[in-house]
Amino acid sequence: MSEQAATASRGRQQVKVGTVVRDQMDKTVVVAVTNTVMHRLYRRYLKRTSKFFAHDENNECRLGDRVRIVSSRPLSKQKRWRVKEILKRAEGS
Repeated sequence: MSEQAATASRGRQQVKVGTVVRDQMDKTVVVAVTNTVMHRLYRRYLKRTSKFFAHDENNECRLGDRVRIVSSRPLSKQKRWRVKEILKRAEGS
């Protein structure tokens, strides 16, 4: 089954872009995703950061890498995401 056909049968996956903030675990990285939200009362934009545990099959990600993650089935207690691709390598890696 091709990747495109498999994606169509699974439905639409969520996609997020973030920075690797932890890579000490085997086949797992922690990705920090930053988004901006508007404060309800003061109408100012605030930065909110969420951390996601993502599966990194080949241990390719390093600290500071910019990565794209996609949602998947539960892989462990905390892992619900997979690393789709590395968009930009960290400086000095």
